[in-house]
Amino acid sequence: MSAVAIEHLWMGYNGTSVLENISLEVTTGSFVTLVGASGCGKSTFLRLLLGAERPLKGRITVDGEPLPAEPGPDRGIVFQRYSVFPHLTCLENVVLGLDFQAAPWTGRLFGQKRREALARAEAMLAAVGLDGVADALPSSLSGGMQQRLAIAQALVLEPGILLLDEPFGALDPGIRLDMHALVTRLWRERGMTVFMVTHDISEAFKLGTRVLTFDKVRRDPQAPDAYGARITYDLPGYNRQEG
Repeated sequence: MSAVAIEHLWMGYNGTSVLENISLEVTTGSFVTLVGASGCGKSTFLRLLLGAERPLKGRITVDGEPLPAEPGPDRGIVFQRYSVFPHLTCLENVVLGLDFQAAPWTGRLFGQKRREALARAEAMLAAVGLDGVADALPSSLSGGMQQRLAIAQALVLEPGILLLDEPFGALDPGIRLDMHALVTRLWRERGMTVFMVTHDISEAFKLGTRVLTFDKVRRDPQAPDAYGARITYDLPGYNRQEG
């Protein structure tokens, strides 16, 4: 279960308001896409869901419990730039999260537990179509393959919530379509709750079960930083879990 509730959320930095009075309820298994002008707080919203930042006011709960104060394995994130370790092989990149989850002090599992973690990481690589490149370094992969690797990193810990921050913005159109199919398949198979930032409106409606538009509804020419963004539209997307 990964139902998310947001109650009267406010966020800002050094006197600049970014988000104001955001309230939202998201059911488990939703695919929520976020659109809006650059700088209107979409990525800030994801960081708040991740637990990387704390709101000025308001609260976020997951399944009725307060969101943990720090990022955890229950929430995975994929950025636009490939967030992989260039000095590690593909398999090492994916198994690293399992190492740190189970052995935070040593950062590495041993013996049978290590073999089980490697098998789990190999299965995750296969799930994203990278089963043939386990021993390759990320630099030898195409952009689309590196993004698949980043998705494998995020999903190997089986998070209930997946956060995507413009994950396909740097990809060619053909590869982007392949990534749409991949993420949709993994979302349906795993029952995750997904939040994805995109600047592509058609992508937002295609992938999302729900499309949220962020915008500033209050503006003061004399104090341009006084007001933050709100959710101005909350529309159904074209995607359906049963499809």
